[in-house]
Parts: sequence; C-alpha cells; structure tokens
Amino acid sequence: MIGRLKGLIEAYGDDHVLIDVQGVCYEAFCSSRTLQSLPRVGEAAVVHIEMIVREDMIRLYGFASEGEKAWFGILTSVQGVGARVALAILSTLSSSELSSAIALQDKAMVGRANGVGPKLAQRIVSELKGKVPELAGADAGVLGLQSALGEGSASGNVADAVSALTNLGYSSAQASSAVARVVAKEGDETPTEKLIRLGLKELSS
Repeated sequence: MIGRLKGLIEAYGDDHVLIDVQGVCYEAFCSSRTLQSLPRVGEAAVVHIEMIVREDMIRLYGFASEGEKAWFGILTSVQGVGARVALAILSTLSSSELSSAIALQDKAMVGRANGVGPKLAQRIVSELKGKVPELAGADAGVLGLQSALGEGSASGNVADAVSALTNLGYSSAQASSAVARVVAKEGDETPTEKLIRLGLKELSS
C-alpha cells in the first residue's frame, strides 16, 4: 500500500496532480484546497496518500496534511459519501470548519459542498457526531461549546451571545468560536452583553 509520495510535481489537472517519484509518475486525486497548497510544477512535494483498491481499478487520493487524510477516511465511512463527495466537502470546508459544522450539527454548512443535498448533509452531521479526529485542527474547548450548542444544552447567556453574533452576520462557527474564547478567559457566568462585546473584539482581532 502507498501511504505517502515524495517527489517532483509533474503536472496538474482540474482534480488531480501528477507526481514524479524517481521516474515513475503517480496520479493522485485531490481536493481543491490541497491542489492550491502544493508547489509549482517542477518543485518538490510531499503528499499523504489514501490508496483505494477495487476489482476494476486502483486509485490514489492525495492530501496536503494528515488531518485532511483522516477526515477523508471518516467522511467516506458515511453511507452515500464516496471519494468524490468527500473531496468536494474537503474542498469547501477546512478541517476546523468541518469539525465545527459537525459539533454544531450545522447541516447547511456541510450542504455547501457540491453533490451534498440536505438529506446527505443531515446524515453526515448526525453519524459523525463525536467522531472528530484529534488532528482536525480545532480547539477542544471550542468544540465542547459548539457541541453543547448543537445539543441545545449550552447555558442561556452563551447561547444568546452566539445568537446575537450570528444575527450580526457572522457564521455560527465564527460566533461560537469567538464566544468560546471569551468564556475560556472570563468564565461561563459572564453576562450576555459582555460576551457579545468581547466576542466582537475577538472577531475583529
């Protein structure tokens, strides 16, 4: 099995990269985020690989980080999510944004990806609840608060502050992340008005 490729970028396609490893060119399908993060043609690169073997094909999927590779495996464990849909989700959301969407049970955020309808988005956030990988790139404290919000068990002042910030145009992930950082510094009994004021400060910094 191939777990990683280290070589020179030979060429790019719309959804894949060709990597020359000592004269052998490997084709790896990637998310747009990974493709954008890789170096120019002719330069050295390291790509983490998920190799899928079937009766009629062998295909390589490439990732810029171990975190993205871990998410690919988790996403494809959900019924109805194949490799193409998983790459579409990883092209639309960063690892931390995906962690937040699942913690918040925010199916609309996941549904922004091409090929993900409302029913599939709901299945993804439901089935992956509590399965966020440790290397997903999100702070544990933030995820804890977002999980409480998603379950409807967050304290009233915190929920009201997040609601106020989302009403001002911030996404639920941005608002909950900002309020979580404030709560970590000020405590969870901080009045709603102060949470909003300090949350706005966090968002503007």
